[in-house]
Amino acid sequence: MKRLVFLSLSVALLGACSNGLRLFDRGRAEAPALAPGLETPRPVARPGSGPVAPARDAVTVEQFDTTSEAERAAAADAGATGGEVALGRTIATLGSPAKPGFWLETPLVSAPAKGRVVAANGESVLVDLLPLDAPTGAGSHISLAALRLLGIGLTGLHELSVFRL
Repeated sequence: MKRLVFLSLSVALLGACSNGLRLFDRGRAEAPALAPGLETPRPVARPGSGPVAPARDAVTVEQFDTTSEAERAAAADAGATGGEVALGRTIATLGSPAKPGFWLETPLVSAPAKGRVVAANGESVLVDLLPLDAPTGAGSHISLAALRLLGIGLTGLHELSVFRL
C-alpha cells in the first residue's frame, strides 16, 4: 500500500512539473524566442574568427569541409621553407570530420605548433600540429580538409612526412 501511495504521489508531482508549475524554476529567465523554423539556437561564427563547424545535418564531404577557397589556397601554398624541422613520418587516418580546419593530431609533437605534411604523391599542405596522447608509433589523425588538399583517399592509412615550421 505504501508503494502505491508513493508511486501515485511521484506521478502527480511529475505531471505537475510538466504542466508548467515549475516548482524549481523560481527567478529563472525565459529562454529567448527562436526564429521560425529553428529548433535550437546555434552559435554563429564571426567573420575571420576561424574555422566554422559543419551543420548538424551534414552528410556529404562538401558539407563537412567548411573551409573557404581562400583558406584552401593558403594551406595549399606549402612549399618547403628554410626554417622547418623534420619531425618524422607517421601513418594517418581521417580524424573527426566534424572538426573543421587543417590539422594533424600526432604524437610527434608535445605542444601545438604550425607545420606541414607531405604525402607519398608529393603534395603538401600547411596544418596545425596538435599533440596526440599516444606512443610515438601509434599513428595520427588528419583533418578532412587536409586530406582533400593532399589528393589522397578519405579512407585507409596514409604515410605522411611531418615538418614543424
